[in-house]
Amino acid sequence: MYTILVCDDDKEIVDAIKIYLTQEGYRVLSAYNGKQAVDLMEKEDIHLLVMDIMMPLMDGIHATLEIRKTSSIPIIMLSAKSEDVDKILGLNIGADDYLTKPFNPLELIARVKSQLRRYTQLGTMVPESSSIYRIGGLEIDDDSKEVRVDGEMAKLTPIEYSILLFLIRNAGKVFSIQQIYENIWEEEAIGSDNIVAVHIRHIREKIEINPKEPRYLKVVWGVGYKIDKGV
Repeated sequence: MYTILVCDDDKEIVDAIKIYLTQEGYRVLSAYNGKQAVDLMEKEDIHLLVMDIMMPLMDGIHATLEIRKTSSIPIIMLSAKSEDVDKILGLNIGADDYLTKPFNPLELIARVKSQLRRYTQLGTMVPESSSIYRIGGLEIDDDSKEVRVDGEMAKLTPIEYSILLFLIRNAGKVFSIQQIYENIWEEEAIGSDNIVAVHIRHIREKIEINPKEPRYLKVVWGVGYKIDKGV
């Protein structure tokens, strides 16, 4: 059974989310500020975090920064429509996805399932066969879910790993932001530009010697991104 931590200073929102997730078979823990969430992360084996941005004592941004020091679990952030800057900041410092309030509970459940599936595949699931992808000094071992650059390990989040694996499996082919989003998130790409762009930047920072002059993950202006197989 997966354990999900829901953190929001609005108790009614926490209780409502808890009902929906419990009905799906998840064990759900509650927190009402970022400090409580960080403390629970140290005590419990938590597989996914749903967290509001604006909260007392410690907000979702600072809580995410603390959690990312020790954990790579999926984090889905909740925000009001007026907090677009905070949503991008959340992605920049390690959140995997976000939902804007008010949201459809079915959409939240779908995103939770998608993130858990990706996290499980990255961390514990044994693939059916060995798959190693190499381009230049970039190597992905999809058995061990490890990424190496010139022999050095690169630590990617589940979302970053999924994007990189998708692109390297299709090396040389250009994909638009919308195509990347729909293949990775498995849903229609509506307002997805910022999410994908932020994760692409994070991947570059981890696999490129000079992210501003990428060797592997390249942009085709006006079209999209690709892994250059001619390295």
